Amino acid sequence: MSFSATVWCTLITAGVSCLIIPFLPSKIKSSAAFFFVLLNAFATSFPALNALTGSSVEIIFYGGNVFGNILVRMDALSAWFILIINFTCINGALYGIGYMKPYEDQKGNTSLHWILFVILHISMLSVCVLQNSLAFLIAWEIMSISSLLLVIFEHYRPDTLKAGMNYLVQMHIGVALLSIAFIWVYFSESSFDFTGIASFFTHHSPAWLFLLFFIGFGIKAGFIPLHTWLPHAHPAAPSHVSGVMSGVIVKMGIYGILRVVFFLNTDLILIGESILVLSVITAFYGILNAAVYRDFKRMLAFCTIENIGIIGMGIGIGMIGKGMNNQYLMLIGFTGALLHTLNHSLYKSLLFFTAGNIYQQTHTRNMEHLGGLIKKMPVTAFFFLCGALAIGGLPPFNGFISEFLIYSGLMEGIKSDNVQFSSMMMLCIAGLAIVGGISMLTFTKTFGTIFLGSPRTELHHHPGEVSIVMRMPLFLILFVILVIGIFPNLVFTPALTIAISLGGTSSSVSMLAISPVMVIIGRVSLLLILLTALIYFIRTKLSASRSLVYQATWGCGYPVPNAKMQYTAKSFSKSFAKLFSFIVAEKKKYHEIGNNKIFPLSRTFMSHYEEFFEKNFIDRLNNRIFAFMNYFMFIHNGKLQMYILYGFFFIIILIAATFFNVL
Repeated sequence: MSFSATVWCTLITAGVSCLIIPFLPSKIKSSAAFFFVLLNAFATSFPALNALTGSSVEIIFYGGNVFGNILVRMDALSAWFILIINFTCINGALYGIGYMKPYEDQKGNTSLHWILFVILHISMLSVCVLQNSLAFLIAWEIMSISSLLLVIFEHYRPDTLKAGMNYLVQMHIGVALLSIAFIWVYFSESSFDFTGIASFFTHHSPAWLFLLFFIGFGIKAGFIPLHTWLPHAHPAAPSHVSGVMSGVIVKMGIYGILRVVFFLNTDLILIGESILVLSVITAFYGILNAAVYRDFKRMLAFCTIENIGIIGMGIGIGMIGKGMNNQYLMLIGFTGALLHTLNHSLYKSLLFFTAGNIYQQTHTRNMEHLGGLIKKMPVTAFFFLCGALAIGGLPPFNGFISEFLIYSGLMEGIKSDNVQFSSMMMLCIAGLAIVGGISMLTFTKTFGTIFLGSPRTELHHHPGEVSIVMRMPLFLILFVILVIGIFPNLVFTPALTIAISLGGTSSSVSMLAISPVMVIIGRVSLLLILLTALIYFIRTKLSASRSLVYQATWGCGYPVPNAKMQYTAKSFSKSFAKLFSFIVAEKKKYHEIGNNKIFPLSRTFMSHYEEFFEKNFIDRLNNRIFAFMNYFMFIHNGKLQMYILYGFFFIIILIAATFFNVL
């Protein structure tokens, strides 16, 4: 299929899905949406695979006098993100078939939901191939609006609607900044084509324009302090949408940043160091909040922020290497960023899908209400554990590969003759190591609280394992995760090709030395998997002849232990939260017992953690805006006579302005 036919196929699919899905029976709406997503994925994946080898394809559409020529190009960078989008959306649509079954009675709502899912998929693909700034902004806006409407599927819930409005406002702030940046380029270079950005950077200082692009794309990606929509939108969205949002929608911000970085040739070291420092802070802040929150979907949202920080570290390292003409540092940084983008999309969608399993079966996101689910949901527990180990960067899973590359880049930076630069690299290594340690604490707490021990509360629903259609994506994702862990060169080589194009170089001689290391890592990972399987096989054989006896866990001397004596998620991370209480402040609702209360009545205790940037910056700014707007409340007085008078004065002002040639 030609690239032109591929483009038309995706556009026709969008139109057909909008026409067909509303008229289908409720039971097959989700299957039809999955078919359309699968069709688009196959149509775009084949040219993307060719583009990864360096065979870029492009076509030009005439957009009239306003748009001019609209260039649609699929190069290696576009292809990388397109393949990630396709795989994640296929799994999301497949998982959604089972997840959305309880909502089949909402015929209109589910029709709109699946139409928007198909449109979201196509809009993300469009963002990756459009090279005309006006067309790019339209596709970006369609992506934002469609994802917003997917987030607020349960719009009848006030907290869901509030999360959606938060997301809408922040996305439009990002669009406004991107529009300013593109308009600036147009007035300077008289072109809407992306090549105008490269031309602008050749004869202007790139700092301010890059800052506009970085903030605009950074809001979508979730760099702090531009991240505050993530912890609200992810918990509010259906879990298959959460998996797609964390897996690929935030990566559209990374794509935009990398696309602009491609055009940069000056001030690379300063910009790269700024991104590196911001990314370390982002990673640390994200995982710090994840460690203390008890809503497991909110916790996963903060983990997304952490991983965006790790991807940003790779981008910063690559830019520094490019600015220093250090080919090895540049390529290992960009390659690490690209690989971590892929890896995060895999294990984070896996974790969100397993979180959806838990929520569907228990109807709660509060891990304090759960416990012992490994006996009721063993398959979900296994996949959640694998995702937790992968996000922690442990072998034999894929997260180890990309984090190894980023660590290698930081170690290479230490060799610099510049003492300040070497010191910064050492601090970044320490920061990344601390982030990894806190990540293990976070998921030890989460897995232990949800799946181990005994149930902490009596649920209204008896949980059980989910349907096979909801488990199939988990098997597919884990398979790819293990393949990358065992055969890392399968993804390392194409990622290196893209890094070479980003760096503007034609040779990768300095990176060939790391390829054998990747082979060794893969072999060790395979050996670890085989050893684990052997131990499990021996254990199964030895215990096969024994009868299983379940007894209560020893209660440390308590004759009648109960579920309330278990560690909770809060108690697990309490000491850690106190250590960083100046960032993760705890808000308590509790009245102390007075000294004169000999026989106090029953009391309640409630606590939650407040998000630092939201409380100290966003909320304060909102309060000041609301206070300012309250001064004009007298205008909305409900009197029809006053509203007519406003119109009369407006007409008088227009006549006066015309008379004095003001208008």
